[in-house]
Amino acid sequence: MARLLLFNKPFGVLSQFTDRGSPTARSTLSDFIAVKGVYPAGRLDRDSEGLLLLCDDGRLQARIADPRFKMPKTYLVQVEGDPQEPELARLRQGVRLKDGMTLPAEIARIDAPELWPRDPPIRERKTVPDAWLSITIREGRNRQVRRMTAAVGLPTLRLVRWAIGDWSVAGIAPGRFETMSGVGLG
Repeated sequence: MARLLLFNKPFGVLSQFTDRGSPTARSTLSDFIAVKGVYPAGRLDRDSEGLLLLCDDGRLQARIADPRFKMPKTYLVQVEGDPQEPELARLRQGVRLKDGMTLPAEIARIDAPELWPRDPPIRERKTVPDAWLSITIREGRNRQVRRMTAAVGLPTLRLVRWAIGDWSVAGIAPGRFETMSGVGLG
């Protein structure tokens, strides 16, 4: 049975343990996790926050990260603008990006969630509205959610991955993790 870590990745942290070759030192997973033998199951961009799963079982890692298994990933996304039904419908149907059509997504407009403060904070503009969306996708292209919202005219301001499958970041402070033992492929 595998060991799984549910890590709340802070903004500005790379989803890897080292940052060799960078001219300036950047924060990595090793600044927060001293557990040997676990590796990220997928990635989360440096400028995104939230749930990153790490495990010590290669098969489970592949099952979580590989798009063939279509494991749902839910994001809480603050966008610039006032999303209306036409934009939301386009996201639900799938959006054409440079690398092809996305799969349909589950989209809901939500009230601003009670999240931890982001450092640095999102710049607020008094003349430009913003809104929050819950977006669930079943693939994992590079910067996919950001590209999808931009494609419908709603640039992403803040992106928090809230859940992967049944695992959630709820109750885990930024920079902290919870360990689950005995996790199987089910």
